[in-house]
Amino acid sequence: MTLWTDSLGAETRYRDAAGWRTRSIEAGEGDAVILMGGLTGHAEGFLRNVVPLAERGLRVHAIDALGHGLTARPTDVTYHAPVFTEHLIGFLDAIGAEKAHLVGQSLGGWTALHTALKHPDRVGKVVSVTGAGLLLSDAGRAAESERVHAQVKSVTAKAAAAPTRESVRERLEWLMVDPATVTDELVECRYRYYTLPGAEEALAKLVAEQPSEANRAHMLTEEHLASIRHETLVLWSDRNPTTPAEVGRRAAQILPNASFDMITGAGHWPMFEQPEQFNRVVGDFLVEGAR
Repeated sequence: MTLWTDSLGAETRYRDAAGWRTRSIEAGEGDAVILMGGLTGHAEGFLRNVVPLAERGLRVHAIDALGHGLTARPTDVTYHAPVFTEHLIGFLDAIGAEKAHLVGQSLGGWTALHTALKHPDRVGKVVSVTGAGLLLSDAGRAAESERVHAQVKSVTAKAAAAPTRESVRERLEWLMVDPATVTDELVECRYRYYTLPGAEEALAKLVAEQPSEANRAHMLTEEHLASIRHETLVLWSDRNPTTPAEVGRRAAQILPNASFDMITGAGHWPMFEQPEQFNRVVGDFLVEGAR
C-alpha cells in the first residue's frame, strides 16, 4: 500500500486563494470540510482520511497551507496566524463555500480556532487535533507553552535547514510513536517539497516566523477560547510529543460548546498513525446532527 492507493478516488486541484496558488486533495459531496496540517506539513498527511471522511457525505479538501507543500511560498508576508486565516478564507471563497467545517492538526488547529474567532460566520464545526496556539493563564501551562514553542522551532529548523533525507526522516519520526510509520515514500515526498526550486528562502522565513515570540501575540488565550461558540472537538493523542493532553482537556472545558477525545497509539499525527480511529471519531462528530 502507498499514500496514493490509500486515497484512490480523490482528485488534486489548484485554485487561486486570496491571490495565492493553492493545492488541495479532495473528494466527496456535501458540506465542505477543510483539513489543515502542521508546520512544514502538507496535504499528504491526510491521504488516509480524505476518502473515508468523504464517504460520510462530506466534501473534503485537504489543503497545503500558505508556504507549504505545493501551495505558493511568498516571501512578502509575515507567517503569523493572521496570514494563515487570510489564506483559508480565500480558499473558502475560491470553492464557493459560505462556511466550512475546519479540521486542523497542530498549526492547522491554531488556524481553525483563530479563524473561528475572527470570522465566526464562515466556520461550521471545528476539530483541533493536537492543536497549537493554546495559551492558558496558569503559570505552569504558560511556561510549558514557551517550552513547546521553542522545541518545535528547534526540531523543525534542523530538518528544514540544508535538508537531507536523513534529517527529514528524523523530523518525521519525532512526530510518530512507531518510527516504522515513516515510510520511504513519505520521506521522499517531504524532502522534495523542502528542496523545490525557490523554496529555501520562503521555508527559512516560515520556520523562523511561525514559532516566533512575536507570533505568540496571536495565540488563543482563555478569554479568546471562551468567546468561540462553535461546536468544537478537541482531539488529542496519548503519545503526543508536543503539548500535553491536559492543555487540550482544559481548552475543551473553556470553549463553551466543546468536547474532548483521545486517539490511542499515536504521536503528533493521529490522522496518519491511527486513521481508522481518527476517521470514526472525526466523521461521527462532523455528521452528527447533519440533515
